[in-house]
Amino acid sequence: MPPRGVKSRTRKRQYAKVLKSIKSERRYKGRQEEVAARIVNKTRRRKGETKGRGRRRTGGRGRQRTAA
Repeated sequence: MPPRGVKSRTRKRQYAKVLKSIKSERRYKGRQEEVAARIVNKTRRRKGETKGRGRRRTGGRGRQRTAA
C-alpha cells in the first residue's frame, strides 16, 4: 500500500517498483514497505508534489558570494 498522500498513478507505480526491487534484493528485512514509502515521499518532496513550503532548491552550492 503506497504512502497516504499519494494520489497519482505514477507514484503508486513507483512504490510498487521500489518495493519489488527491495524484496528481490532481500534488503531492509522487516521494514521493506516503510523504506519504499520513504523513497517515494522523498521523490515527491523534491518534485514539489507535497503541501509543504514549496519546492526547495537542492543545488548544494551553499551561499553565493558576490564580488564587491
